[in-house]
Amino acid sequence: MTFENPSRERIKEILANAGAIAVVGLSDNPDRVSHMVAAAMQARGYRIIPVNPNADRILGEKCYASLNDIPEEVDLVNVFRRSETVVPIAEDAVRKGAKVFWLQQGVYNEEAESICRQSGLEVIMDRCIKVEDAILNPRGV
Repeated sequence: MTFENPSRERIKEILANAGAIAVVGLSDNPDRVSHMVAAAMQARGYRIIPVNPNADRILGEKCYASLNDIPEEVDLVNVFRRSETVVPIAEDAVRKGAKVFWLQQGVYNEEAESICRQSGLEVIMDRCIKVEDAILNPRGV
């Protein structure tokens, strides 16, 4: 079976309804893509929750070592990790009760997709959340 991302219209709905977005692999280095993307999303009004076991705070937000450590609900899990490392993150996203599992551009993993879909999560792979938001502009910013 070939993977197909949701339609642009559905992605627009997902972004418009996104509450807390956990960003797994968010770097505290402003020169890293994960930091630039998360900062841009935060500037557009999205609630970013950094997940990085090696930092205390990123973008003014408290960091958590894993998804399981976040004490609040998470709607969307945005992943900046290598494709071969995302299966345990998918399992954590399911346990956390996330609605959407989003793998950034260049990240693709069929096993992680299957784990998430079997538990009712929507999956987006190999797409940049910042680019999609800029194209769709669901918040009118």
